Amino acid sequence: DTAASITEVQQQFGAEIAQLVDGVTKISQISFKSSHEKQAENFRKMILAMAKDLRVILVKLADRTHNMRTLEFLPSAKQQVIAQETLDIYAPLANRLGISWIKLELEDLSLRYMKPEIYYKLAKLVSKKKNERDTYISTLIKIITEKVKEYGLAVKVSGRAKHFYSIYKKMEARSLDFEEVHDLVAFRVTTSSIAECYEVLGVVHSFFKPVHGRFKDYIAMPKNNMYQSLHTTVIGPFGERLEIQIRTDEMHRVAESGIAAHWQYKEGKVSQKDQVKFHWLRQLVEAQENVENPSEFLESVKLDLFEGDIYVFTPKGELLEFPIGSTPLDFAYTIHTDLGHKCTGAKVNGRMVPLKHKLRSGDTVEISTSPTQKPSKDWLKIVKSGRAKSKIRQYIRTEERERAKKIGYEMLDREFRRYGQSIAKLEKSKDCDAQCAAFSFATFEEMLIAVGYGKVPPEKITAKFFPDKVPEDPKKTEKSASLLSEIFSRAKQRVGSDKKTVVRIQGLDDILVRFGRCCNPLPGDEILGFISRGRGVTVHKLGCKKVLDLDPDRSVEVSWALEADRQLRDVQIRVVCQDQPGLLNEMSRVISAQGVNIKSLNIRVNPDKKATGTFDLQVKNKIQLADCIKNLEGLAGIISVERI
Repeated sequence: DTAASITEVQQQFGAEIAQLVDGVTKISQISFKSSHEKQAENFRKMILAMAKDLRVILVKLADRTHNMRTLEFLPSAKQQVIAQETLDIYAPLANRLGISWIKLELEDLSLRYMKPEIYYKLAKLVSKKKNERDTYISTLIKIITEKVKEYGLAVKVSGRAKHFYSIYKKMEARSLDFEEVHDLVAFRVTTSSIAECYEVLGVVHSFFKPVHGRFKDYIAMPKNNMYQSLHTTVIGPFGERLEIQIRTDEMHRVAESGIAAHWQYKEGKVSQKDQVKFHWLRQLVEAQENVENPSEFLESVKLDLFEGDIYVFTPKGELLEFPIGSTPLDFAYTIHTDLGHKCTGAKVNGRMVPLKHKLRSGDTVEISTSPTQKPSKDWLKIVKSGRAKSKIRQYIRTEERERAKKIGYEMLDREFRRYGQSIAKLEKSKDCDAQCAAFSFATFEEMLIAVGYGKVPPEKITAKFFPDKVPEDPKKTEKSASLLSEIFSRAKQRVGSDKKTVVRIQGLDDILVRFGRCCNPLPGDEILGFISRGRGVTVHKLGCKKVLDLDPDRSVEVSWALEADRQLRDVQIRVVCQDQPGLLNEMSRVISAQGVNIKSLNIRVNPDKKATGTFDLQVKNKIQLADCIKNLEGLAGIISVERI
């Protein structure tokens, strides 16, 4: 990221160092449509470099940790973007490599910049309870050590306060206020052997009552990142829940430093033994080979990096790891793409189940297939893994492209005949692709698809191919307008003819526009447009999950008009809070103080005495909404606020 070139680095430091530096250097010489696309391509480059040499990611993680420690010196908007990227990609990567101290620090720092009100509220509350917590930790360490000592076992017991991000995730997942989070402390017992780990577990369960369903054995079944430990939750001496981890000294070293704990590096390669542990990295590399769209690759990586929590067996007894909520379809696509495409159902533990059945740890899965089965768009709602989503999208897009190619061929053939020409003749000519390239199409096929999708009117193409010829029906050609108007006979925006233009499409501002209800974009959001023949252009927020299911060939350039934020846009937010008198009034006051109009609200009190409120708001742009959410999060009694 300086004026120095890779050649200079190689001359001064050698080829090995140059390769590492190049792996973590951003792509600067290529121009991208958006910052999102650039981020995705930079990450793709890093993954490929990392597959050749794992040290690339260690350098990158050290660099990112330093960036996060000094993030206070950047503008607020940049802080948010970098913190989100860190949480989505680099913290999970550190976790996959088993480097827990980097993972925890990155998560806490990300929370500090993404949700400052929540972070500092937690910091204040945690420090307030510090003396009380320290006394509690020392009391429990003494109790556990003495009880275990009675059985002749020598162990080390330590306790630590949980990190802010893990407390926040617990509050969010269970809709808890800070005062209701009781297990703020985790205890660790380290022993000298694996046998002693299980002995200690038995001792702990004999004097503390275990909580049903809260025991995990990561020694018998280690996590993908080499992590090994016994996890149990018990009822402590004061009636509180207590989380205890039991592991050997060696397991503790690996838990803290991951791959760096036993790094074997010879002749530029990680040892064969270590490579087996990083099959997930091979999956990431495979994902980028199958995906053309950078945003889709990034989404696939995010899904695959988040650690799977269920372990499932094949009929032959092989153990596979999946994200929570995975189905037989995820299992089938992990085994083989064709098995996924033809999957009709499965036997789980010998019992037939449908495709949407959610798998659980310990299940044995056997897939049923049919030669007539085909993937459908509905499958995307069922699967959880990045690989399965990618393969289904690939199949659906191939089918859509074939359909568009057929439509494009028929439309162009009809148009060519009006000039006394034949599209078949053009297709058979030796320089067919070269002729199409002269009109900005990579190949003849790409030209057909562009026409089939409705991106280019056929008259525009024939006019370029035969500039000196007159078609049989000149009136029909006169009706053909600019690039997109043939598709949209009604040339008024859906927002209403009396209102000013909100979105410009390829420079035009007189096109039928709809906003995706899945993401409801606001002025200030990065946006994408997708053509739907006869239905105009649908505008989505960049990063919207629905966009990943659409063919990039249908996309068109869209941008917000200068006067876009003069119109109010509808948006929904969900607030989870304490059920306490006067809080709704406080929320209304904060929202109104931002100049935001409340169209309607729906609030209900849940059985756990928490309230969930859905607010329909009218805002000018993304910045106004962000300020509104930030101020709501600062109120006492608010647990979480999110844009729907």
